[in-house]
Amino acid sequence: MRITEIRVTPVAFPDPPLLNAMGVHEPWALRSVVEVVTDEGLTGLGESYGDLSHLERLRGAAQRLIGLEPHAHHVLYAAVAASIGSDVFVDQHGLTGAGSNQKTVDAVFSPFEVACLDIRGKAAGLRVADLLGGPVRDAVPYSAYLFYKWAGHPGAPEDRFGAALDPEGIVAQARWMTETYGFGSLKLKGGVLPPDQEIEAVHALRDAFPGLPLRIDPNAAWTTATSVRVGKALDGVLEYLEDPTPDIGPMAEVAAAVPMPLATNMCVVTHAHLPPALARRAIGVLLIDHHYWGGLLRSSQVAALCDTFGLPLSMHSNSHLGISLAAMTHLAAATPNLTHACDTHTPWQDGQDVIAPGALRFVDGAVPVPEGPGLGVELDPDALARMHEQYLACGLTRRDDTAYMRRHHPDFTPKRAHW
Repeated sequence: MRITEIRVTPVAFPDPPLLNAMGVHEPWALRSVVEVVTDEGLTGLGESYGDLSHLERLRGAAQRLIGLEPHAHHVLYAAVAASIGSDVFVDQHGLTGAGSNQKTVDAVFSPFEVACLDIRGKAAGLRVADLLGGPVRDAVPYSAYLFYKWAGHPGAPEDRFGAALDPEGIVAQARWMTETYGFGSLKLKGGVLPPDQEIEAVHALRDAFPGLPLRIDPNAAWTTATSVRVGKALDGVLEYLEDPTPDIGPMAEVAAAVPMPLATNMCVVTHAHLPPALARRAIGVLLIDHHYWGGLLRSSQVAALCDTFGLPLSMHSNSHLGISLAAMTHLAAATPNLTHACDTHTPWQDGQDVIAPGALRFVDGAVPVPEGPGLGVELDPDALARMHEQYLACGLTRRDDTAYMRRHHPDFTPKRAHW
């Protein structure tokens, strides 16, 4: 079986004004949909970022994969690496941590690898989770992902989610998420307001949801001293504290001083970061993300390495669609040491998707592993065409939370080790 065609289609879907340490989400989120077609009539699906520079790299890599076998994992990876070369260093997509050449190669390779696993599963009549060693759980728990947010984008009507700019708004948002999806844990995107106000919001969540695990992720907006102070103030309240301050060294200082484990998807984002982070005991939970760890197989290898060192996993999320949610669910289902509920942005995409409905659903806050072969999801061609038209019409080619915030608040400063 050989790859005969690859289609890379950029899409856009509405995104609410979600606030974070770097600014605010623009009205449209960008993604790319990858279709890998074989000479035996099987098509596999992948999904990745939609920034123009990334799209160009995806398209360049796709040309080198034509004629290769979809099961030849290492050959496919080498072809993608050759298409990137050694000069590309920075790979930044939202709040995903530092860039490196390896991370760029892995991010470009990931959607092709997922698509090829989808093909291999369809050819063998197996689910992707079966190809990854078999599921250890039938459904994958996800966490409510709470954001401070404006009532609507400037100049537009209030969206259906409403404003959340204080503890009451965050609690109301969490109540809607738990009642609608059944989530059994809560994560607050912090780094937006002064730390004491975010401490207050976490305590409000604990009062309103006393039985649910809580997390806060300020995306490295705090200094080391502030991180220690907040960690101590939330002793007994947090399941884990995610990326309070930048870089492995400061994270190690905080980890040694606070009572809860530290988690990261920013200071450990590629293989070279693992040895120093483990040696310095900088983290207690790694948030894996197959989009920039090189796909599902490479993420499984990282998970096995972490298990050797007793390091449990959760899963990072960026704005995504159903192809990614399916891939995330298969990976999490087949990863024994992924013992914390995963992040997901699915509630914020407000029903827009490129996959046919029915294969993915939330049941008591968890997504059952799709039953069909491969990823178990199918592309909706009409939805893909519509969302591609939205991409062409929206005028955005790159996610830039900071620039969008500065259009409305010119004095805004990104909050990296700010407080």
